[in-house]
Amino acid sequence: MASLNLNKVVLAGHLTATPELRQTPNGVSVTSFSIAVNRRFSKNSDGNSAQNANVDFINCVAWRNTADFITRYFKKGSAICITGSIQTRTWTDQQNVKRYATEVLADEAYFVDSTGAQGGSGFQGQDNFEQPAPQFSTEPSAGAQFEDMSSDDDLPF
Repeated sequence: MASLNLNKVVLAGHLTATPELRQTPNGVSVTSFSIAVNRRFSKNSDGNSAQNANVDFINCVAWRNTADFITRYFKKGSAICITGSIQTRTWTDQQNVKRYATEVLADEAYFVDSTGAQGGSGFQGQDNFEQPAPQFSTEPSAGAQFEDMSSDDDLPF
């Protein structure tokens, strides 16, 4: 029997601090940041559901072009959506104490609000940060047939 393995995370929230771009000794870009994510539902003291201000602070890390993109276009308080995976790591600190970390490895980052450079667009591993603006036309396409409605009486809403 084959085992099923799936590690996919989608987070939308606000950055708790402006991300800073760092470089590894080999020149690889990396940034670590935290996203504040509201909990969908939480319980009142009386046990009833309420939408309180319960927030989780999720530690994230991005590498290479994704790190460049995030540090270039996002700052403290910016709304952001990321996709990636959860990773854990361990190390021994200078006091010889074993430490553990769980964080989200961000593979993709997206603008969530219209204050982003391209409102709603995002970075998906491309090397080019500039994306062409969508082309919209107010003219009906060739062959489209529209009729004028003289009253709103026939509308279902």
